[in-house]
Amino acid sequence: MENPMREIRIEKITLNVGVGEPGDKLEKVSGLLQQISGAKPAKTTTKKRIPEWNIRPGLEIGVKVTLRGQKAEDLLKRLFASVENKLSKSNFDEHGNLAFGISEYVHIPGAKYDYTVGIIGISVAITLQRRGYSISRKRIPAEIGRSHLIKKDEAVEFIKNKYKVTVNA
Repeated sequence: MENPMREIRIEKITLNVGVGEPGDKLEKVSGLLQQISGAKPAKTTTKKRIPEWNIRPGLEIGVKVTLRGQKAEDLLKRLFASVENKLSKSNFDEHGNLAFGISEYVHIPGAKYDYTVGIIGISVAITLQRRGYSISRKRIPAEIGRSHLIKKDEAVEFIKNKYKVTVNA
């Protein structure tokens, strides 16, 4: 019998859309992200001043939504279908997390085209974890042992086996 503490699972999925400007378009994209995910998005603000782009600190220029649990699992199947169940090994980082982009939201099954928004892309970040990772987030945190960390190859195998995604080199 395998150790249940070694089992890899999905901690969260984060969808992010950068609009680049506050206003009406940001509100429409927020509604679109809510329609795709079924959760209320949060607005993201700028930290730096970039005069060439007319950006100042505190300006709301993007939206994101974080999903956990069964909602995340269901949405993840649709997101993988939008990229035809194909990923590259470069989408995975050294800690086992993965990120990929969807060039047009209309490729996601169940998403309807909204002519007021137009065509926008969505970036998807998936965080993987094992049981016991919560000790690093306690008030007095402990360090996770090296043998317990998720490696890139383990994450690739987990995604291949659980979601039937092909991972190219």
